[in-house]
Amino acid sequence: MTLGIWLSLLAVCLLGAMSPGPSLAVVVRHSLANGRWHGIVTSWSHAIGVGFYAMLTLFGLAVLLKTSPVLFSLISYAGAGYLIYLGVNALRSKGGIQSKLVAGQPAPLHKTARDGLMISLLNPKLALFFLALFSQFVSLGHELSSQLIIIATPTLVDGLWYTLIAFILSNPKVLKTLGNKALLIDRLSGIVLILLAGVFIISTISHSLN
Repeated sequence: MTLGIWLSLLAVCLLGAMSPGPSLAVVVRHSLANGRWHGIVTSWSHAIGVGFYAMLTLFGLAVLLKTSPVLFSLISYAGAGYLIYLGVNALRSKGGIQSKLVAGQPAPLHKTARDGLMISLLNPKLALFFLALFSQFVSLGHELSSQLIIIATPTLVDGLWYTLIAFILSNPKVLKTLGNKALLIDRLSGIVLILLAGVFIISTISHSLN
């Protein structure tokens, strides 16, 4: 794989990672509610899911999602349900994000890891994203080294991008600024997650009708 081709791949992966969506909402919530390490764990568990879909595309299995509307719908509805679950939990939060930090009661790391991984695995649009924009590079990846680069690039880009988000949001100055609006942030994050679930459902219904 030449440097020029890899830079094109890198650009596509950056655009995909930086696109706002449920992944960003979950990383933001865990970074604010639980602190820097939880945001980082969420980021890299999400990146593992991204790498999984990149591997699916590399071996041609992502085509199954495109050609099987039933499978696509099942995964999409499961993803929407998980977003609703996260959103409802955020709306029911009583103490606010800052009080959790003050009380020293962050969520267990394995739960934040679960949320990051599930948000990516239950998003079949990741597979379609790779299939549409990323598959052009797969045809170039006949060598093992190229295949590893194709899988590693989106995984590292995703993990590093969301890690940057986690570092920014978990900065003490940022937390202090947001502390007075902790309950509002909880409520807004809950609403955003539920709205994103609605977008998932509408998109899935539209996809099944086409």
